[in-house]
Amino acid sequence: MQQQEGYLETAATGEGGCTLRLGGRLDAYTVADLWPRALQVLEDHGQTPLQLDAEGVTYCDGAGVALILDLLRRPRTAPVTLVNVPDKVQRLLAPFDAAALAAPPPPRAPRQGVGRRLREGIQGLGQGLHAQVAFIGETTAALVHALLHPRQVRWADAILIARRAGADALPIVGLIALLLGVILAFQSAVAMKQFGAEIFVANLVALSLLRELGPLMTAILLAGRSASAFAAEIGTMKVNEELDALTTMGLDPLRFLVVTRILAAVLVTPLLTLFADLVGLAGAALVLLTFDIPLVTFVNQVSQSVSLTDLAGGLVKAVVFGLLVAGVGCLRGLQTRSGAAAVGESTTRAVVSAIVLIVAVDGLFAVIYFHLGI
Repeated sequence: MQQQEGYLETAATGEGGCTLRLGGRLDAYTVADLWPRALQVLEDHGQTPLQLDAEGVTYCDGAGVALILDLLRRPRTAPVTLVNVPDKVQRLLAPFDAAALAAPPPPRAPRQGVGRRLREGIQGLGQGLHAQVAFIGETTAALVHALLHPRQVRWADAILIARRAGADALPIVGLIALLLGVILAFQSAVAMKQFGAEIFVANLVALSLLRELGPLMTAILLAGRSASAFAAEIGTMKVNEELDALTTMGLDPLRFLVVTRILAAVLVTPLLTLFADLVGLAGAALVLLTFDIPLVTFVNQVSQSVSLTDLAGGLVKAVVFGLLVAGVGCLRGLQTRSGAAAVGESTTRAVVSAIVLIVAVDGLFAVIYFHLGI
């Protein structure tokens, strides 16, 4: 018998048992002939214990593993035990559980009650909060490390991300800011014209844009553009196991991917907010020209009604909003599960979460500024 071709032998053991010896090469070519013969041996000795001896196996691939697992999982009155397994074959069998393969499918889970679903919902909320707190702590540590060691930051990637998130967003931010200034000025002027107070529209628009609407609308636009982009990019990398590859190479995904995006967003959001303020004021000025208010008068009213404190308050909001947009986008990307649909789900969650957080933090800023007298 040629052991290079694979072979199967049976031998009787004590106490009425039987030994089935497999040897030689167990590959796709030899297993096709051995498989039905091995199954026949199991059927002929269905009432007696059977040992599957693999000591003679010199080569084994996926086909040989499938044969061994099939012999082990077959339902029998007497058990089948695997003995004398070479190390190389044992490593191939290690990921599989023959008992689990032979087990019947799990019963259908009963419908969950309201209480159980409520508990699972609270548990999921707690796990989500824990993940967010852990992410905030790890990201803060990574940002502090980046500030203390600026040469270790990948500034080339940060500048590229800043260009995509900032410079490429100028058209849409400018358009929305212009329309916002025009609409706000027109609606206010129509109401104030009844009292002959059209000139104070400049005060209203300037304060609204610099303190509130400028940073808020810019952050919401960035949430739709940048938070979704960050979540999709990092989520796709996770689905493709690129994050695991970075970890294997000794690179921290937080420092390699998250820090650059957060730094880019924090840098460009105040600049975009300042651009939106200027464009919105320009739109308001155009509207007031139609109400016979000269441009010089508009500029004087704006300069008298707002101060650097108002501008600085809006820019501080913009910095925090940029941090939220980038952080939420990266977090949702890192939380992406497997599958292409999971990337879309993470993108949607990133946008919704970012907008909700922006509005909530904006309300918190309103309370803080009120108590500080700003």
